[in-house]
Amino acid sequence: MTEKYGDPIGEAILAYAASKKPGDIIVSSDICDDDIIPMEVLFRNYDEMPELEKAALDLVKGKVLDVGAGAGAHALELMDRGFQVEAIDLSAGAVSYMKTKGINARTANFFDLKEEKYDTLLMLMNGIGIAGKLSNLEKSLRHAKSLLNKGGRILCDSSDIKYLYEDEDGSMWVDLNTEYYGNFRFQMKYNKEKGPWFNWLYVDFDNLFKAAKNVGLKARRVYEQEDHYLAELTF
Repeated sequence: MTEKYGDPIGEAILAYAASKKPGDIIVSSDICDDDIIPMEVLFRNYDEMPELEKAALDLVKGKVLDVGAGAGAHALELMDRGFQVEAIDLSAGAVSYMKTKGINARTANFFDLKEEKYDTLLMLMNGIGIAGKLSNLEKSLRHAKSLLNKGGRILCDSSDIKYLYEDEDGSMWVDLNTEYYGNFRFQMKYNKEKGPWFNWLYVDFDNLFKAAKNVGLKARRVYEQEDHYLAELTF
């Protein structure tokens, strides 16, 4: 029997928008313990955003595509600044909510986009993770580049999560059967709704830099806080 999957992110967003009651999205992993995404995080305003996200929004230029926009927090801030913003998300519920806020949003897979051009691709909250695996990163960046106007930019953040594999003495253990320590599999759950398992990448800056260079993009690290960084990719 084929397991049926719902839209946990969308359900959570619509429920919070209706009730304002705090709730958590449960994130299960095949590597580490369950984590949570507090709903309030998806509805934060500019003052509540971390400095990394504020730095990213200050680097936005021209026509913007907000990839994996969630509840549209970044899109709304950019619209307030006068930018032309389009938002996409795989969650139909998230898109439905964004439309109620006046955001030009649609349900779409980033990799299905063709013959569209933007000046900025905004991929925050580790949006570059949609590459899924390190081996798919160059292909993903090549596709992102195809959506950029000349002089355009990709703004993305990620984390070097090797600390998850470090012992107290500083030595590092890694499963030799895995391609890269930043390759993850996740599943989202909210109440009785759960989504399918999916691949998600956390990439260190050096590997991002190499992949970007190989597809003709220049990468620079514009903000860093501990293991987390913001990168700007241009061509």
